[in-house]
Amino acid sequence: MAKTEDYKLGEFEFPRGWFMVAEATELDSGPVPLRFFGKDFALFRGESGKLICLDAFCRHMGAHLAGSKTASIAAHHEQIEGDAIRCPYHGWRYNSEGRVDDIPGFDGPCPKAATLGTHLVREVMGAVMMWHDPEGGEPDYEPPQLPEWDMPNWINGAYDHLGTLAIHPQEVLDNMADSNHLGPTHGVPCEYFENEFNGHVYQQRQGGFRREYDAYLKTLTWYTGPGLLLSRQSIGDIYGIEFIFHTPVDDGVIKVWHNNLLRVPNDNPGPDEIAAAKAMQGEVLDAFSQDFEIWSRKQPAIGIMGLPTERNFQLGRTWYRQFYNPRNRAAEFQGIAKGRHVPTHKKPADDITRDLEMANGH
Repeated sequence: MAKTEDYKLGEFEFPRGWFMVAEATELDSGPVPLRFFGKDFALFRGESGKLICLDAFCRHMGAHLAGSKTASIAAHHEQIEGDAIRCPYHGWRYNSEGRVDDIPGFDGPCPKAATLGTHLVREVMGAVMMWHDPEGGEPDYEPPQLPEWDMPNWINGAYDHLGTLAIHPQEVLDNMADSNHLGPTHGVPCEYFENEFNGHVYQQRQGGFRREYDAYLKTLTWYTGPGLLLSRQSIGDIYGIEFIFHTPVDDGVIKVWHNNLLRVPNDNPGPDEIAAAKAMQGEVLDAFSQDFEIWSRKQPAIGIMGLPTERNFQLGRTWYRQFYNPRNRAAEFQGIAKGRHVPTHKKPADDITRDLEMANGH
C-alpha cells in the first residue's frame, strides 16, 4: 500500500480541503463515530440543529463519545443536551466548543485540560463536509453547492456508500488526466478532451460517441479541492450530474461516496420519474464501478511510464501538491499547472461542452 511520502507530494500526510465525512441522514439516529485523516471524531447534531464535530475520546478515561449504542444514555437517546454531548461511560458533558461544562456528582470547576479539539463541519447537498487543514487555518474556499439540488425538476437520491478502498487518493485524481482509459474501461472512447487548472479547481472536458445510445456522451467534470468531484453529463436529451466524493481514512486508504442527479421534464415528478432517476443512478454507478474495480487490484503508480501524449498526468499531480504543502506555497503549484491543456492526439472539447459549461457557471 503506497503512502503520501511515496508519491513525494509534500510536507503533510493528509491534504488541506473540504471533504465528505458522512451522509446527513446518518445523524438521525444519534451521534456518529468517524475516522478520517488518521484520527477519530464524534459527530452529532445538537438540539438547535447545529452540526458539531469533536475529537472522539473523553479526556476522563478515554471512552469514545459516539462509540456506544447500548450504554443506557445512548439507548434512551439521552446523550444530546442542547448543543452538548455526554460521554456514554461516566456522563461528562462536552459543549459545542469542546469544553467540559458538567460532571455528574462533582460540584467543582470542570478541568480546562479536558477540552477537546473542534472541527468545522457543514451540511451541503445532503452530505456532511469537514474542513481539514494540517496548519489549522480557516477555509480559503467554499464547498460546492449546486442550485439543481433544490430544483423540483432535478431528482436526487440517497448517497451510495461504497466503503473503503486501500488506495492513495493520488490514484483517483489521476483519472482526471486519463483520456486513454475511457475506451478500454468504459467503452466510450473520447474524441475531444482537455484539462484546465485554475486555483483550487481542476476541470476535465471530454466527449465521445456512445454507440448504445447512438449519441455523443459529453461531460464537464471538476474537482473543488482535492476530494469533491462533480460531473455534468449529457447524452442526447438526458442530463445528469454525478457526485464522487472521497476522503482519506488513513494514509493510503480512502472512503468513497457516490450520487447522481437526473433532470426530469416536470416540476412534480411522479413514481415513473423517480424510478427512472434511481435506474440512472445505478447505470452511472456501474460505470464508476469499472474504475473502482481496477483501483482495488492495481499496483501503485508511483511513477507513470507516460507517453508524450500523457503530459496532463504530471500537470494534475503538480496541481494536487498544493494541498499537501503549506498554503503559502499553493500559488507555486497552481502557477505551474494553470491554464488549458489539450493532449496532442485529441481535439479541444470546449465547443461540444458549451451547454454544460453554461449550466455550471464557470
